Amino acid sequence: MSGHATKEIDAATLWGGKISPFSTSYGKLMMWFFLVSDALTFGGLLVAYGFTRHDAVDAWPIGEETFNSLPFLGHGYPLIYVALMTFILIVSSVTMVLAVEAGHRMDKKGVIKWMIATIIGGFFFVGSQAWEWSHFIHGSEFGKVELADGSQAIVKGHFGEIKNFTVEIAGKHHKKGEVITEDLMHEFQHAALAGHITDGKITLHDGSVAKINKAKDEHLKLIIKKNGSKHQIGQSIEHAAAEKAYYEAIYSGQANRVIYGANLEENEYGPQQYGQFFFFITGFHGFHVFSGVIINIIILLGVIAGTYHKRGHYEMVEKTGLYWHFVDLVWVFVFTFFYLV
Repeated sequence: MSGHATKEIDAATLWGGKISPFSTSYGKLMMWFFLVSDALTFGGLLVAYGFTRHDAVDAWPIGEETFNSLPFLGHGYPLIYVALMTFILIVSSVTMVLAVEAGHRMDKKGVIKWMIATIIGGFFFVGSQAWEWSHFIHGSEFGKVELADGSQAIVKGHFGEIKNFTVEIAGKHHKKGEVITEDLMHEFQHAALAGHITDGKITLHDGSVAKINKAKDEHLKLIIKKNGSKHQIGQSIEHAAAEKAYYEAIYSGQANRVIYGANLEENEYGPQQYGQFFFFITGFHGFHVFSGVIINIIILLGVIAGTYHKRGHYEMVEKTGLYWHFVDLVWVFVFTFFYLV
């Protein structure tokens, strides 16, 4: 039998326990531990979302139908704004990489420049998400309606402009013959919710009754999201039949036949759980982005003060960069689950 030679390892190679065995700092290691635990949290939320969606696949909203608006331009731009938000966030991840790279070169001005760009990108994303939430909460002009057979349908198409209300019966604030031209959509939706619209006439908050002067809707289409005695989930109603069914519900004089926007209890886009998951998961991610922006600002102040330059390294920039890249990566999954799949 042949023996095996034993090779001795010198003291310089052996790990003596005084430094990290992975050639990384304690701070970086703890950041990785935090990111792994946070990834598990997001993973659990997205898996729960997937299971819930699977149980209600036919009634679940489609991303390009729900998120189809642009600021100042209105509807008809499916996922354009969400794609822009995603692009800006990815670009901010690139600028963070450049900030870390500048730190490795001890380029203080470069770190400042690229961190400012990262912070601007983060603020744009957070502001855009706030706008998207506001739009999601307020909903579309049409809302979701309960049809005569008990089914519920979301409505697609171009909502005809409400030109004015002409008062036919005076109330506390409006006189007969007065033409109202302000806050028309809010009044219309409030009255529709309360069942105060019948035969094209609206009862306003002061008790006056006015005729609704409204342009004709275009390309109206109802998509059934809840079964009724006649209509089933997934069925579509178009053209004149859609207009007839929609305004029979709106002008019925019955309360709660229409739902505008979304909250944690109900939403016009689909099942109740959809709104709950949307608010929680995108809100949780938005909180991470906002926290990242605040952290970046704090680190930037330290860079400007020269704190890290005096230490001889910019490891704090690198650690906050790890967090920022994680936030960007999570958004790719959230974007895919909510808007694309």
